[in-house]
Amino acid sequence: MAGSHKAGAASRRESDGPAAPRRGKKRSRARLIGITGLSVVVLAVAGGGWIYFQLNGNIKTFDDGGISADRPAASTKGSNVLIIGSDTRSGDNAQYGHGKGDIGRSDTALLLHVYADQKHAVAVSIPRDSLVDIPSCKLPNGSWTKGQHRVMFNSAFEVGETVEGNPACTQNTVEKLTGLRVDHTMVMDFEGFAKMTDAVGGVQVCVPNNVYQGDLNPKLKRKGNLVFAKGPQKVSGQKALDYVRIRHGIGDGSDIGRIKRQQAFIGSLIKQVKGNGLDPTTLLPLANAATKSMTVDPGLGSPSKLISFAMSMKGIDLHNTKFVTLPWRYEGARVAVVEPEADALFAALRADRTVDGQDAGAKDKSAAPSPAASAPAPASGKGISVAVYNGTITKGLAGTAAESLKSAGFTVTGASTAATQDYTHTVIQYGPNDAAKAKTLATHFPDALMRPSKQPGVSVILGTQYKPDGPDASPSAPAAVPSSVADTARSADDNICSNLSYG
Repeated sequence: MAGSHKAGAASRRESDGPAAPRRGKKRSRARLIGITGLSVVVLAVAGGGWIYFQLNGNIKTFDDGGISADRPAASTKGSNVLIIGSDTRSGDNAQYGHGKGDIGRSDTALLLHVYADQKHAVAVSIPRDSLVDIPSCKLPNGSWTKGQHRVMFNSAFEVGETVEGNPACTQNTVEKLTGLRVDHTMVMDFEGFAKMTDAVGGVQVCVPNNVYQGDLNPKLKRKGNLVFAKGPQKVSGQKALDYVRIRHGIGDGSDIGRIKRQQAFIGSLIKQVKGNGLDPTTLLPLANAATKSMTVDPGLGSPSKLISFAMSMKGIDLHNTKFVTLPWRYEGARVAVVEPEADALFAALRADRTVDGQDAGAKDKSAAPSPAASAPAPASGKGISVAVYNGTITKGLAGTAAESLKSAGFTVTGASTAATQDYTHTVIQYGPNDAAKAKTLATHFPDALMRPSKQPGVSVILGTQYKPDGPDASPSAPAAVPSSVADTARSADDNICSNLSYG
């Protein structure tokens, strides 16, 4: 059957994941959180991009040869930046944490979506224990792993067990999870975070209860001295690091509660930078602290590239800088991704819809066209052959879609079941000379992911988001951030003592 080989291969690529990496030595209970990478975002939002000209030589880049070729298509609707915090204890980082620097690890990552209007941004926190599919990833010896199904999200960074970690593998995992193409990836470590908070003169935080030495180090087996008194206070350096990475003995003691405090900390840090003023005296020490401990993809590996990135966000104010958490629920000791809320969140970001439901791509919000007006109308498929596969457990879906495509003029070469039935997003695959045909087909599947293939022909693999008879099938259905996510979003100008727990 035409297209069966490529659809089956793609199905295997989407469902397979790397073998579980061997765990290193038992890690310290005190862990670095992923917000450290947002130091550059802080500078960008504060409007200090021009000082990067003075930072040449500070920034390291990682090998982007590990980024998968099987990824979402580039989008004109905003841009996406993955921010990873690395808790390696090697080098100067040893003074800031317990344990050894044998393997680079990351407990929290954030996906920052900068909207097309360059007036809004939202950072999505991905809990470290989220059960996700990790696709094939590149090892240090050049070989590629097999995929892995429903494993902890933070294990992607450990694939290959190197001190510097595997940011490309984490990027591949995020793209598979979200259906969003990651334009840039940043990694930052202990030292950069601690020195950054020193450079701004400290950051205002709020502590929900008294915290003692025994809370920072459970192995102490006694209460110890008071480290943080309950209430608002300013922290910097090691104390700031302790605040953002502590989990036990503060608030509700959960990792989700820690994420809430991390989000509040970022907002407070942005506010502090803006309050200090945007001049070289204040911004250069901050930029130096951040970039000396940063590793980025080659697309950001020069001052001029960083300037372009930073300037794209300088117009975002505090209130329009939002923080949300990937929809989740506990599954034993782990965190399950909640559907369809997670799919809806990422569909909204792909459509460039803000947390409050606005179309950020429109110049005039009061005259913003409806999705029905802006989306291309379903086009005639005359002269185009397509193979249809059901990538879900819903029976009869391929046949239903095939009949719909036939009525639109397409020649359907077959309708059958894909190699795996775990697709969330509908995927359109197309050969080297079939991009135009694939775009025509995409008008009938407005939320589909477009993926090039080395093999000729066009095929569509239906995911659970495809609803042939529901409102989601119509281009007129607006993509909206689910209310369960929007109602709990934090703005950078929110009170630092508000909403410090998920409960």
